[in-house]
Amino acid sequence: MAKIARVSARVLDVPATLDLGKRKKTQIMAICLVEIETDDGHKGHGITAITDAAIAAAAVNSKAAAMLVGENPLDSERIWEKLYWLLTPRGQSGIGAHAIAAIDVAIWDLKGKILGQPVWRLLGGARSTVPVYATFGFDFFSKDELAAAAKDWVAKGMRDLKMTVGHNALAERGRERPVNEVIAEDARRVAAVREAVGPDVRLYLDANCSLDLFHATRLAQTVKEYGIAFFEEPITQNDARQMADLRRAAGIPLACGQNEGTAFRFRELLAAEAVDVLQPNVVITGGFTQCAKIAALGQTYNTPIANGGAWIHYNMHLQAGMSNGSLCEYHHLAVVAYEQLCDDLVKPKDGWMELDERPGLGFDIKPEAIKEFGVRG
Repeated sequence: MAKIARVSARVLDVPATLDLGKRKKTQIMAICLVEIETDDGHKGHGITAITDAAIAAAAVNSKAAAMLVGENPLDSERIWEKLYWLLTPRGQSGIGAHAIAAIDVAIWDLKGKILGQPVWRLLGGARSTVPVYATFGFDFFSKDELAAAAKDWVAKGMRDLKMTVGHNALAERGRERPVNEVIAEDARRVAAVREAVGPDVRLYLDANCSLDLFHATRLAQTVKEYGIAFFEEPITQNDARQMADLRRAAGIPLACGQNEGTAFRFRELLAAEAVDVLQPNVVITGGFTQCAKIAALGQTYNTPIANGGAWIHYNMHLQAGMSNGSLCEYHHLAVVAYEQLCDDLVKPKDGWMELDERPGLGFDIKPEAIKEFGVRG
């Protein structure tokens, strides 16, 4: 039986150039890449992001790597439990949870390759296709650029579009940027997008935890007339009590969870009746092992899961594998970055991703890309 022989993590800084509508912009996407190799030559990889990639890589290399050597990669539950007590022994989230996620994703990639099965089937194989929404509406777009970008995505066949609001409103609030002015401009931007795409395109909002209850409620009530499919991460810290208050006051479906590191936070959100959609992200929320449990928890509340937080080519396996899986996020910048790292990535067609039979995750990071974008420590 194969045993883990080598574990390593490194940082990749991948430039992603967005050229859409009337705007061109380049942004660096920082990724912590974990590679695991067995003594019989199988290799698996996983990533984490939306954190300090260098610290996550250090946690893997200095703490977790030695512990994993000699383990059977098929024992994903055993490995996850050992990692939990090593990196988050008191239920902490943050960097420890991100490191666990990257390792666990690599373990499942290995499992699939060893068993000759795709991860989505190992998770349950609920379906082989998943619907996609395109995250297109970034804060650096002007209102007119935003409308033009939305039209471009509709022309490409997308019927589900997500735009950001809030734009670090709490973090940057002050005399130069009062929160009430931010959300007033947000309302105008939402109106412009709805006018550009018409009534039949589903429109989603994402505040990235940047608003308080008062301003999130005011914004939600203002834009409700535009038919918002869900409002993602409207409130700072994903405060379950305040999310429940907003859900009752605004009458707009709410979603969150992509940045949560433990299943217990999802239990709190469900018990408080705070969300309509759970959003565990496999490269952040403890990997496939924990996200499958979160999906099962959601099933007991008849609550769907959806992908928030990008990295669709990992998260599509969770959404396809679980019976309450739904939307995957086609985050434009993240996809552009990943197209530089990998060949033969699955692409959406008419708003759907069709998963295939390639074992594991179905793709590998090109060695030359690791060499090109790797950051020297």
